[in-house]
Amino acid sequence: MKVSVFGLGYVGCVSAACLASMGHEVIGVDVNQVKVDLVNDGKAPVVEERIGELIAEVVRTGALRATDDVREAIMDSEVSLVCVGTPSEPNGSLCTTYLERVTEQIGAVLAEGAKKEGRHTVVFRSTMLPGTCLNLLVPILEKYVGGMAGVDIGVAVNPEFLREGTSVRDFFDPPKTVIGELDPASGDAVAALYDGLPGEVFRVPVPTAEAIKYADNAFHGLKIGFANELGAVYQALGVDSHQVMDVFLADRKLNISPAYLRPGFAFGGSCLPKDLRSLVHAAQRADISVPILAHVLPSNSDHLQRAVELVERTGKRRVGLFGLSFKPGTDDLRESPLVELAERLFGKGYDLRIYDANVSLSRLIGANREYIETRLPHLAQLLAESVDEVLEHAEVCLVGTRDPAVLSALPHGDGPVIVDLIHLPDADARRTEPGYVGLAW
Repeated sequence: MKVSVFGLGYVGCVSAACLASMGHEVIGVDVNQVKVDLVNDGKAPVVEERIGELIAEVVRTGALRATDDVREAIMDSEVSLVCVGTPSEPNGSLCTTYLERVTEQIGAVLAEGAKKEGRHTVVFRSTMLPGTCLNLLVPILEKYVGGMAGVDIGVAVNPEFLREGTSVRDFFDPPKTVIGELDPASGDAVAALYDGLPGEVFRVPVPTAEAIKYADNAFHGLKIGFANELGAVYQALGVDSHQVMDVFLADRKLNISPAYLRPGFAFGGSCLPKDLRSLVHAAQRADISVPILAHVLPSNSDHLQRAVELVERTGKRRVGLFGLSFKPGTDDLRESPLVELAERLFGKGYDLRIYDANVSLSRLIGANREYIETRLPHLAQLLAESVDEVLEHAEVCLVGTRDPAVLSALPHGDGPVIVDLIHLPDADARRTEPGYVGLAW
């Protein structure tokens, strides 16, 4: 394919050289004449493993050249990769100035469409927040081109997952390829660029593609901060943190796995809250600052409060809650987030009914009974005998269980507002129905 790459920084330079080495005919574009001249001389404008040899080779064969002429690049390509920077503004917001400028330049050249054969596809590889492409960049393109994106001009988002220092290696052996496509033809053009590379390919809506890069980088930062905070605490406690993490990382079932990484309701139970509190307290006694660990429980409480606010927004007073124990299939109520949710709603004066097939006040004993008598002493008058009893009572139903009897009885369409705390199996279908609200989806 004939490809133009806008921006010859780390991402653009590596993308251009690697695509050229795969057999594509690539034109690099940059406003910095020094970068343009370096590339045309077969030299890399960035310091990166393998990039020097790669650029020298693809420039020698004629597969890669560079220019500062936007019109030349557009007219001699069918796909444009936009790889310009999106730095932070002083207040932390995303700077889209360079993105907007390049989009305007591309659009202005494409406005001369009568002189160019075939539909051009603009692929945004720069990191940008969800909504940037559809709400900011697509309108710019459509304004200049005078046509419709996805019809007259192709548009896609293709985030990169290149680590500085190993970016060439990462390009040829990617963890995944993500294509946010405005229409299938746009996605096809991007997929053709990477044909033959390993790794799974995900073709998703444009905002999803924009969001994935942020999910990745936020998690990477969180992991590093988590490991460093643990290291500081364990050093103070006289424990070898690397030895601890060797064992931690060996657990591929719960730790390094998809476990606990699906948006849902707040966590609770007799272990996680207690152990987090103990670890943070130990850090405080050792005078070790652990802001990540110290804010996990407040974050959890804030997430629970979102459920309360969803109920408040309905303006309705009769509420049903399905599920009460902290884990399905048990009657353990200790630090259950559903008990906390019930307590907050009851305290706000909501007319509440609760159904949990595993919870019977007469069977609660020991610490379990003591906990519920302290936190929700009115449980006896709130518990319902059946799913139907709750449904007949409630104007709003909070679903916190996957009990088959509950799921099969939940109405579709007209009926109570459904506040989904667990991402119901048919959540995707219910999203289009009036009265369905997902907690975080």
